Formats: sequence, structure tokens, C-alpha cells
Amino acid sequence: MTDPNPAFAYAPPDAPLDVIHADDHLLVLNKPAGLLSVPGRGEHLADCLMERARAAFPTALLVHRLDMDTSGVMVFALTPHAQRHLGQQFEHRQTKKVYVARVWGAVAEAEGEIDLPLCVDWPNRPRQHVNWEKGKPAKTAWRRIRVEDGTTRMRLYPRTGRSHQLRVHMKEIGHPILGDPFYAEGAARAFPRLMLHAESLKLKHPEGGQGMLFRAPVPF
Repeated sequence: MTDPNPAFAYAPPDAPLDVIHADDHLLVLNKPAGLLSVPGRGEHLADCLMERARAAFPTALLVHRLDMDTSGVMVFALTPHAQRHLGQQFEHRQTKKVYVARVWGAVAEAEGEIDLPLCVDWPNRPRQHVNWEKGKPAKTAWRRIRVEDGTTRMRLYPRTGRSHQLRVHMKEIGHPILGDPFYAEGAARAFPRLMLHAESLKLKHPEGGQGMLFRAPVPF
């Protein structure tokens, strides 16, 4: 398969760090679309949210990632203890993540759930695909917000955290996310960005266990 986006050239946005929350243990940022979460291979892919965070918060440690084209809430740990604590919350699915997406077409139902196992499509990586034999369980709940101009605005609730999960699941039900260079085609791809945003993240603070909810406004 040919590169779905052969004209790709990494041009990360020159935006100031958007800090949602910071204390002695946690750093929560609003990641802009088009910026890698962690460095890629090669100097030309060195600029990323991780490095920008460390420039302002030198002890920042990675906890999870967002796709380069996805914007929204991303949390970092500021101590090794916080990193372990938060990592366990993500591993044991104790965090609650909510995304907003605009998808192609008018979604008829008000809500639903997608249960399709996913794994990497090796000849076409980093693409993922549904694979009933080798795929890992992947579940996404969704709710329709409204239909607008032949597209639908939705809230997505991932129950698992597979790579590209939301993007593949929406494609599989016939409503690819707008602007997706991997899984949308034709007019559905012709948007200035991937219309997927991590709107909120709920977790327990690593010191004391207090429940905390972080939000980032939807930019589209």
C-alpha cells in the first residue's frame, strides 16, 4: 500500500505551552494538533510535547501519549512515584477519558458501543486494523451530540487504549473521523486537521488519591 499521506512534512505548531494544571506531582497540558507527544526518529522529529514540557518543567516524565494529529488533555508526572502511580491507573483502566470527534456522514443512532479487536497492520504500519485472530480487545462507547452539514459531532468513550482505536472504530462503522490521513478517504479527508480532541481526563492524584477532572476546550 502506498503512503496514505505522501506529502507529509513535519511542521509542528509554534504555540506556547498551554498549562491546564501544575503542582509538585502532576503536569497537565493541552496538546495542540500536529505536535508529536514524544520524539520521532531523526533530528527533524525531535520537537514534541515531551521536550517542550521538560524545557519548562525539567522533571517531567511520560505517562501516556496522544497521536500527533490529536489535540487535548495530556498528563505528565513530575516525580518517579507519580509516574508509577499514574501508569498503574492507565494500565488498570482506572482513568476516564472523553474525546470529541467530528465524523463523516449523519449518524442515525443516539448512542452505541463498538467491540472490535485491533492490531497493527504490519505491511502498512503504523496503521491498525480489525483482526479477529490476532487482535487485542478494543471497546469504544459513543454518543451523538448533533448532526451538522452532513457530518456528526460525537463524544467517544474509550474503554480500552489501543493505538488508533477511536480512528479505526469510527471507520469500521462507516463514519471515519474527518481529516484522518490514515483512515478517511476523499472528501472526508479534506479537512485542515484530524477532528479528534481529548476533551477531558479523570484520574486520582498520586498523592492522597483525590479524584481530579481536567478539561481542554474543543478547538473545532
